[in-house]
Amino acid sequence: MAFCATCGTQIADGATCPKCAGGAVQGVSASPAAPAAAGLTDNVAGALAYVTIIPAIVFLVLEPFNKKRFVRFHAFQCIFFAIAWTVLWIILAFIGHIPFLGWATVLVWPLVSLAGFVIWLILVLKAYQGQMFKLPVIGDIAEQQAGA
Repeated sequence: MAFCATCGTQIADGATCPKCAGGAVQGVSASPAAPAAAGLTDNVAGALAYVTIIPAIVFLVLEPFNKKRFVRFHAFQCIFFAIAWTVLWIILAFIGHIPFLGWATVLVWPLVSLAGFVIWLILVLKAYQGQMFKLPVIGDIAEQQAGA
């Protein structure tokens, strides 16, 4: 017995799959079809890319994920967002040490933190919904990198 290469249903050798494409002839293999991309769909991989930069880097290196433009886009956007976020925190830390301006960072710091969290949450949710939501500047750079 063989299995349908598309859905994994057990079929007779050379027979058509009753579940796929209205009975079109399917390729057969000796074993059931493996889940695509190690069981992760593109939207889940895109959302996971935003959980720190480690999954984003892993998705850019691993073979099934680095071939998918959607996953590459979200991985690059995560990395560029993390870089921009780190630069912003460094700038705020320097401003905090300037006399007569340091008190302003006490008020700005929580608002910037909240804004960053909301942006991160939106990015995760949009990726999970299968949308290529682009941040204004970072998204364009990520799109260029993902298309290359």
